[in-house]
Amino acid sequence: MIARFKSALISGLFLLLASAAQGAPLLVVGHKNPDSDSIFAAISLAYLKTQQGTPAVAIAQGKPNPESQFVLDYFGLQAPPLELKVAGNKVVLVDHNSYSQAPDDIREAELVGIVDHHNLGGILTNDPVEVLIQPVGSTNSIIWQLYERAGVAIPSAIAGGMLSAIFSDTLAFRSSTTTDLDRAAVKSLASIANIKDIQEYGQQMLSAGEADLKTAPIRSLLQRDFKNFDMSGNKVGVAQLTAVSFDLLKNRKAEYLDDMQTLQKEQGYKSLVLMLTDIQSEGTELLVVGENQLEIGRAFHASMENHSAWVAGLMSRKKQVIPVLEKVFDHRSPSL
Repeated sequence: MIARFKSALISGLFLLLASAAQGAPLLVVGHKNPDSDSIFAAISLAYLKTQQGTPAVAIAQGKPNPESQFVLDYFGLQAPPLELKVAGNKVVLVDHNSYSQAPDDIREAELVGIVDHHNLGGILTNDPVEVLIQPVGSTNSIIWQLYERAGVAIPSAIAGGMLSAIFSDTLAFRSSTTTDLDRAAVKSLASIANIKDIQEYGQQMLSAGEADLKTAPIRSLLQRDFKNFDMSGNKVGVAQLTAVSFDLLKNRKAEYLDDMQTLQKEQGYKSLVLMLTDIQSEGTELLVVGENQLEIGRAFHASMENHSAWVAGLMSRKKQVIPVLEKVFDHRSPSL
C-alpha cells in the first residue's frame, strides 16, 4: 500500500509540474454521477496523455461513489477534483459522448477527443476530433489498449484503478457487454497491480460499493448511477443499482418508487426507470414510473405489476435497456 501511495503521489506531482511548465492542461472528464469506469478512465487517460507529451489532468463532475472511493483508498490514488465548468479549455470526454452527460458548458469548450464504449450520443463539433468508441464492457479496456499500443508503462496504482473499473462495469464478467478484450485487460492489469486473486478482490470492491444501501438517503441512491436521455423528444431517466446482497435493494423498493414518483413530477420526466440488478442471480427488477409502464413491461416481455417487473438475464443498461426504451418511444404518439 505504501508503494502504491508513493506511485500515485509521484504521478500527481508530475502532472502539476507539467501543467505549470506548459500552460493550461488538457481536461479529461467522465460523465455526470460518475461511476468507477468514469473516474478511472479520466485518471488513466490523463496520465497517458501526459506521458505522451500533452499535459492533461483528470477532473470529475461528481464525488466518487462508495465503490470508487474504496478503490481510490486501496490503491492510494487521489480522486479527480470536482469541476463543473470547462468553458475555454481543451477537453476529452471519457465514458460518455452526449450533451446530457457532459459538462453543461461543453459547447463553450474545445472538444478534442472522445474515448467511450456507449452508443453515439449526438454531440456536434466545429472541427474534427479524435474519437475512439468500441463495443466493449468498459472504457478502461480501450485505454489499456492505448497504453499497449503506445508502449507506455502503467503505474501500479493506476493499473489497479483500471482493472477495478472493468470488473465493475462488466458486473464481475457477468454482463452481456463483457468481451475478450475486457478479460485480457484485467489479466494484464492485475499482474501490474499485484492482485493475485481478481475474484476475491472484486468481491471486496463490490461489497464496499453496497455498504450503505441499507442506510443512505433514497434520493442519493437513486441518483448514484443515474443518466438522462432524450428519446424522441421525451425526457427519460434511467438509474441502476447493483448488489451481490440483493435484499439490500429489494427491501427498500417501496421507498424507491415513492421517491421516483416525486422526482418525476419535480423534473418533468416522461418515464423514470430504476434497475435493481442482482449480480448473483443475473437478473434485474425493473421499477418504472410514468405514463407508459405497461408498454415498457411488454417491451421486455415481462408482466409489470405495481410499477415492477423481474427480467431474468437483464444486466446491462447500455446494451439491454436503453435500446429497448428508445424503440418504445420511437413508436409512441408525439402527444405522450
